[in-house]
Amino acid sequence: MAFFGNKSSVAPTAEMSFLQHLEAFRWHLVRSAAVIVVFAVTIFCLPEFFVDTVLLGPIEQDFISYRALCALGHKIGAGDVMCMTVKHVELQTLGISEQFFTHMSFAFMGGLILAFPFILWELWKFVRPALKDKEMGPVKVFIVIASFLFLIGIAFGYFIMFPMSYNFLINYQMSSKIITNQTLDDYTSFIYTLTLVSGVIFEMPVLVYFLTRMTLLTPQFMRKYRKHAVVVILIASAIITPSPDVTSQMVVAIPMYFLYEVSVFISVWTIKKYKLNQL
Repeated sequence: MAFFGNKSSVAPTAEMSFLQHLEAFRWHLVRSAAVIVVFAVTIFCLPEFFVDTVLLGPIEQDFISYRALCALGHKIGAGDVMCMTVKHVELQTLGISEQFFTHMSFAFMGGLILAFPFILWELWKFVRPALKDKEMGPVKVFIVIASFLFLIGIAFGYFIMFPMSYNFLINYQMSSKIITNQTLDDYTSFIYTLTLVSGVIFEMPVLVYFLTRMTLLTPQFMRKYRKHAVVVILIASAIITPSPDVTSQMVVAIPMYFLYEVSVFISVWTIKKYKLNQL
């Protein structure tokens, strides 16, 4: 059986050499890079939407997240606690080339996020020859779930985590003698960090699946330390949303705790499915 190669380039029963593996992998990388470039060029050529609406949307008062959170606060009887008044800021650049290179980095970042499912698909095609027939179904499901969780995490970071953190920090003032003048580079770095971190956090069930398959993690361990996990989640949500009101922190903490419980279920299912030896 071919191992980690392209079926079209070698007979299914032939053994591939290391150089053949490398050549096959190179073409998977080339196709993935091409898709990233296509998305990146599209984003770069449509700044009115991707820059003004997507990248800079969270600094506008009419951003959908601020309106939705305010409406949710009124619906649950919290009044105006979750209503945010966004401070008007004009982002500054400190170098003549900063806008151009920031535009390019944003286009690349967007292209990478949009191409993520395709990149996983190319990875699937690379490892497919090494898989047994009964393993192909679960791997396909893994690609779909991993892509879905990553994109949901990106959306959660963009629509929830970033607006809450940004609104608090931009309005925070330790002294009336200090004025916050935000730069474009600072803004983009902050939004990149929170959205990508959120995307990685939402991959927790996938990580737990692999750790359980390798017998490095068990559901018993996760249940035993559930209380500790709750404390960590609450601390993380307090850091992510530094606003002092508990309601805002719960908006972040509840989905993270839900992911933890889903991960426990994934660990249980994995052990039953593959009858692994428990630690």
